[in-house]
Amino acid sequence: MNEIVYLNGEFLPVDKAKISPNDRGFIFADGVYEVTKYYKGKPFRYPDHLARLKRSLSELSIDFKNIDSLYDIFIELLAKNELANSDAGIYVQISRGTHKRIHKFPVNIEPTIYAYAFASPSATEKLEKGIKVITAEDIRWQRCDIKSVSLLPPTMLYNKAAGEEAGECILIRDGFVTEATFASVFVVKNETVLTRPLSNLILPGVTRKVVLEICAANNIAVKEQLFTEEELFGADEVFITGTGIEITPIVKINSATVRNGTPGRVTCLIQQNFFEIVGGL
Repeated sequence: MNEIVYLNGEFLPVDKAKISPNDRGFIFADGVYEVTKYYKGKPFRYPDHLARLKRSLSELSIDFKNIDSLYDIFIELLAKNELANSDAGIYVQISRGTHKRIHKFPVNIEPTIYAYAFASPSATEKLEKGIKVITAEDIRWQRCDIKSVSLLPPTMLYNKAAGEEAGECILIRDGFVTEATFASVFVVKNETVLTRPLSNLILPGVTRKVVLEICAANNIAVKEQLFTEEELFGADEVFITGTGIEITPIVKINSATVRNGTPGRVTCLIQQNFFEIVGGL
């Protein structure tokens, strides 16, 4: 089956989708993106993803007036790619549009809208057994709260992790954990869940928000506070969260084993509650 994508008002085969070389997303990485998960064809936290996309667009002053049209576009993409009843994801990217190369933001140009659907089954073995991660210095820019398409630093860091047969890279800035290259980071110490508070240095993760709600509903103590690399290694449990990776336990950091290499009780409880929410969609 030929993959069908959406580009600027058209559904068309991916090999027919073309953008201008003067598109600012290509020239400057002047654009944002969002990824939404669908479970058996039903969107998970779509309003949260849409709100985050709107915020990213606003922070970059990209004027996309038809954002509410995305819902129907996404549903049609799933159908056209035979994913309407599957666990799938939708990637959407919105750049400022096409214009000759100038550094200031041009006005009165139409944004470029590109979206595609892809299969996204849960990684069952990783969810059950956990994964290894590495740590590295956070070399990204100062506005990680914007879901920008400028992803070269995190891809460099993730590539480093892949080279060490790890599934993610946890980032350290000024001695404190920020997040991972595509995930939020949580640690558990003495039955209390810790995660870094929202700021310009981390993405406001949708799954992160769900985890905080789960903790509140289950009387699990939570502290949103800075924690150090040393505290990361001294944690009783560590897990990461994200739209694609859901709630993934960390069982090894660099060469150090976490909790004898098995997922912890609190992590498993949060994971169980997460999939109960998913099952109720």
